[in-house]
Amino acid sequence: MNALTAFGLFAVTFMLVCYVLEDRAPFWTLLFALGCLMGSAYGFLQGAWPFGAVELIWFAVALHRWRGLLPTAQSQTGAAEPKA
Repeated sequence: MNALTAFGLFAVTFMLVCYVLEDRAPFWTLLFALGCLMGSAYGFLQGAWPFGAVELIWFAVALHRWRGLLPTAQSQTGAAEPKA
């Protein structure tokens, strides 16, 4: 097994573990996004650009999901927003 194959195996395994643990805390979603980015890098380095492109899209989707999971300023302070 060469270094590129080992990197690909690590990236996909890391992505799978993070995906399974996503419901536990928002940082697992962020780590899943990182795993997708690593998978994308592997795909492009290997020469399988469709795989690299799809993983890059998954990275963007996971990053967007992570941003939606972050607590808002309202939930941090506990104050309700005034109604207009």
